Order: sequence, then structure tokens, then C-alpha cells
Amino acid sequence: MLKQVDTAGHTAKEKPGKPFAIGALIMLMALSVFYAVQADTTLVAAPKRELPIYCVDRNDGKIAISFDAAWGGDQTEEILNILDAYGVKTTFFLVDIWSERFPELVREIDRRGHEIGNHSTSHPHMTKLNEDKIAKELTAMDDRLESLIGKRSALFRPPYGDYNNRVVLTARAQGYEVIQWSVDSLDWKNRGVDDLVQKATRNVKSGDIILFHNDSKYILPALPKVLDSLQKQGFEIVPVSQLLLDGKTTIDTQGRQKAVPNTVPEVENHDGN
Repeated sequence: MLKQVDTAGHTAKEKPGKPFAIGALIMLMALSVFYAVQADTTLVAAPKRELPIYCVDRNDGKIAISFDAAWGGDQTEEILNILDAYGVKTTFFLVDIWSERFPELVREIDRRGHEIGNHSTSHPHMTKLNEDKIAKELTAMDDRLESLIGKRSALFRPPYGDYNNRVVLTARAQGYEVIQWSVDSLDWKNRGVDDLVQKATRNVKSGDIILFHNDSKYILPALPKVLDSLQKQGFEIVPVSQLLLDGKTTIDTQGRQKAVPNTVPEVENHDGN
């Protein structure tokens, strides 16, 4: 029996163009989907990364030192005495569970003229919380602060330095400036006095914010040496809020707060003057 032959001389089972055409169609469809997805993704801009203030763009010799207080309180009064001896005012970032345990120390920090910042209520990883829980962590701490000293804080430092856009934006919506640090003393690692002093005083620049903890092992013997070194280097130590810039500002990709230049054009004088 003769096989059925098409007009091109091929048997019905031997048409080479059909599989090729199907494969080409599949590839064309796949490429269409790929380019469509690529086109869509290029149209969706990545969300802006919101940053806290790590340091401030200034060249006047001003810097800030700060103490985080979340656990122990035994050394706090002596820290205050050392700061008084050097004529230094600074910022203490307090956790509510600490403030509840040491209300007299909260009052004493304020009485001696130091600034108090919000360090949350329970010292959680803030990035694991939703907006409502973040807001509650901030509000509860400031409610305590207001009940103790009649003031609320304008500064917030996330525990563990842990933040994301949700944390920063939620804090700002409640009126806080979010503060990190640019010089880490690493005092919590308990490596000794010399190590702490070196880390807190080497390569310090105007606008830096230095981080300490009120309960670190070597803070009492190290703090006078730190303050002495910084003052001999010509730095003026101020609370964090006094380090921040006034007016319209921005935060660059390094977390540096900078002034926004005045771009309003000058009005022309048409009076011939």
C-alpha cells in the first residue's frame, strides 16, 4: 500500500516543519512573558530606604555621647558624678522596664540637666513588630517618663540598633527623631578599660554620636579618660538634640543629617536699585 504523500513529497508522518513551528511558537510565547515581566518590574520603583540619624554634618567641634539604659542601675549615679566633674551634659536612652525599676534615677538624670530619650518599653527587636505594637512600645515609655518628670521625649533609639522602614516611619509619625550612633565604644564586650577608651576616642569627628551603656563593666574607670581625651582634642560634648541641625534637613545614604540648601531664587528688584 502506498503511503499518503503531501504536495511537498513528504509522507504524512514526515512533515519536518510542524514540530519546528510548534517549538518556535512556544519559545516566542516564553520570550513575550519574560519581556512583559521585565517591563513591569522596571516600572515599579524600589521603596526608599528610611535611615535614622547616625551622625550630623557639622565642623564646629560638637559631638554627643549617649548612654543606653535597659538593665542594671548600680553605676548610674557615679556616671552622673563623673559627667558633672567634666561639665558634660549628655543623653540617656531609657527603657520603660528600667524606668519602672529605677524611678529615682530617672528623676536624678533629669535633675542634673541631662536629656532623656526613648529606648522602647520592653527592649524588643522592633523590626518584628507591626505598626501598632511599635507605637505602643514608644507610647508606654513616654507615658512613664511624663509621670516621673513631666516631660516626653523627642528622640528614639531602637533596641539593638534594629530598624527598618516600618520602624523609622512609625516613630517619625509619632514625632520622634530616630537616632543611631557613628562611634561604638563596644563597652558591652567588656574588653577592658584601654580598649573602651581607644574605641571611644580614636578617629572621632565633629558631628559624631558615641554609644555607651550605663551598666558596662569598665565604664566607670574608662569614662574620665574618655572625657579627658575628647576635651583635649577640642570637642564640645552636648546632648544629642543640641547636635542636630535646625531648619530643613535631609539624611544621606550614610545616615548623616545634612542641611538642605536654600534654593529659593532671589526676587529681582524692578525699581532700578
